[in-house]
Amino acid sequence: MQVKDLTIDELKTLIRETVMEALEELLPDPDEGKTVKEEFKRELLETRKRRETGVRAIPAEEVMQKLGLGGK
Repeated sequence: MQVKDLTIDELKTLIRETVMEALEELLPDPDEGKTVKEEFKRELLETRKRRETGVRAIPAEEVMQKLGLGGK
């Protein structure tokens, strides 16, 4: 198949895939091989759970407590 035979959507997909391949070759993942701390994993899971239940933000009191600025 030649480029001239591709639909516009097929050409866009081909270009997108080509760009992604080039970027992956040129810009290696700086986090590859690293581990995530358990506390950070737990925080991410809590955030996901809040979003699934419709809560989109961390309450101000919680932020203040985490930063040691008072609160409950």
